[in-house]
Amino acid sequence: MNHKPLETARAAWGSALPDWVERLAIECGRASQNKVAAALDRSATMISQVLANKYPADLAALEERVRGVYMDQTILCPALGDVPTQVCQDWRKKAEVFLASSPMRVLMHRACNSCPRHTGGSK
Repeated sequence: MNHKPLETARAAWGSALPDWVERLAIECGRASQNKVAAALDRSATMISQVLANKYPADLAALEERVRGVYMDQTILCPALGDVPTQVCQDWRKKAEVFLASSPMRVLMHRACNSCPRHTGGSK
């Protein structure tokens, strides 16, 4: 395992290192930033900036993905039941636009737009 990503994160974040950033760094050390970025459906540049504590935007959406993909965090979806957080995030994004192309898209459009987690736009 490559310990460099974890060392980078610890140096950049210090004692304020969030548990999910630590896990992100560990996963980058196990695989690579590119593979982790692909698994999270985010750019390797974003991952690098987060590890270095230099990402200029809100980190809530990335935190949700890391917790779902690597930390097995789930939420109770009113339509699907217990799902990983990134699955919820993906459906919220898709639900922003109504498409009658499949019954599942219609179901999720209705469910996501009436869900308390829906904020009017996804991250």
